Amino acid sequence: MNPVIGLDVSKGESMAQAFLDKGQPYGKVFRFDHTTEGLDHFRNYM
Repeated sequence: MNPVIGLDVSKGESMAQAFLDKGQPYGKVFRFDHTTEGLDHFRNYM
C-alpha cells in the first residue's frame, strides 16, 4: 500500500484527492479555500 494525496492548487481554491494505492481513490474530491480556515478544514479532513 502506497497512500498519497494529490493537490491541485492552481486556482483560488484547492482540490485534493486521497488515494490508498495507485488507482484506488479514498473518499471524494475535497475542495478548500486558500485561507487559514480552508487549510484547517483540509487538515481535519485527513
